[in-house]
Amino acid sequence: MVIATGFFDGVHLGHRFILQQLLEEARKRGDESMVVTFWPHPRNVLQNDARNLRLLTSMDEKKKLLADIGIDKVEVIPFSREFSRLTTEDYLRDYLIAKFGGKAVLVGYDNRIGSDLCTPEQTAGIAEKLGLEVIKPVSYKTDNGIVISSTKIRNALSEGNIDEANAMLGYPYQLYGVVISGNRLGHTIGFPTANMQLYEPLKLVPGNGVYLVKVETLGRQWDGMCNIGVRPTLGSGNALTIETNIFDFDEDIYGLDIRLSFVKKIRNEVKFNDLALLTSQLDKDRNLCRSLL
Repeated sequence: MVIATGFFDGVHLGHRFILQQLLEEARKRGDESMVVTFWPHPRNVLQNDARNLRLLTSMDEKKKLLADIGIDKVEVIPFSREFSRLTTEDYLRDYLIAKFGGKAVLVGYDNRIGSDLCTPEQTAGIAEKLGLEVIKPVSYKTDNGIVISSTKIRNALSEGNIDEANAMLGYPYQLYGVVISGNRLGHTIGFPTANMQLYEPLKLVPGNGVYLVKVETLGRQWDGMCNIGVRPTLGSGNALTIETNIFDFDEDIYGLDIRLSFVKKIRNEVKFNDLALLTSQLDKDRNLCRSLL
């Protein structure tokens, strides 16, 4: 088994570049590829700001992305304070070798996998001492020499920079959840919306604003525009809502799954003085979205 270990949040282009090398090394050896990852995120367990950390992928999304690029097996280790006390040698010996049958391991430039915070060079030395073959992958950089990271993507999404985030991910950022009932005001002004509750509460929601999205529900795909925010025109308080007007759609989907793929940010969330001004702006937003399709 040829193994890469890490959190791999988002399975972005930088991760994919590394994982392609994992696949190539496994093929050379006539062996299988494995990703060993963790849940929850180590920061959620070890750091005081854990409640503020939001993730690019749920575990189900991560597993699907890894399977789609050809990873043979994914193992998820429950991350706890007790687990965090393992040294690098403990982890490599007791998990990668004894539990998962590892024969070779990828050790990247930023791999730190034990409580002793070994450098990648130290980790490689320990792995070799234990009989693990060490593979040092080449890191991915953009044409501008920028190293992609999950943190950079989270920051871009939080600022509403969908183009930048999608370019680093290599695919459109998505939210997945269930349609819940709202106040149905959209129906009265000609813009009915599907209100979404996320299945993964730790999933990062893009910054407040209006977005062009692709909508998947009922086994089909539609275009739409999504508003993320607190609906300031309606004085709805500080509760965050994710509501989507699906174009050319008139179906009852309450209680059904919905998936949004974010294409482009249209504008920031704005407070209007009355519903007529809001309705007029929504009409402009929809026309702009259609022009971008």
